[in-house]
Amino acid sequence: MQITQKQEGEVHIFSLNGRFDAHSAGNVENELNLAISKGEHNLLVDLDGVEYISSAGLRVLLAASKKLKKGKGEIKLCCLKPYVKEVFDIAGFTQIFKIYNTVEEATQSF
Repeated sequence: MQITQKQEGEVHIFSLNGRFDAHSAGNVENELNLAISKGEHNLLVDLDGVEYISSAGLRVLLAASKKLKKGKGEIKLCCLKPYVKEVFDIAGFTQIFKIYNTVEEATQSF
C-alpha cells in the first residue's frame, strides 16, 4: 500500500494506492492516527487507487471516524472504485461516511 499525503487549506488528504487489507491496514491506521494526534480534523481519504478493501480496511476508517467525531472533526471519502463501493454498500458504510465522486467535490464540502 502506497500512502501519499497533502494539505489543501484546512483539509488533509490521504491518497491510497494498493490493497487495503489486513496486511496494509496497520500502516494506514498509523498515518491517520498521527494526523489526528497532530490536530488535523478535516481528513479526506482518496480511494481512487484502491482495488480491494477488506474488513480490516473498513475497521481502520471507522475507528478514525470515531476519533475525529470526539474532537468535532470529520473524515470523508472519495473516488471509490465499483468493487470498493459495493463492499461499502454491503457493510452499510455508505450510510456512515460521506462519499464523493471527486477530490474537488469532497474538499469543497468541508
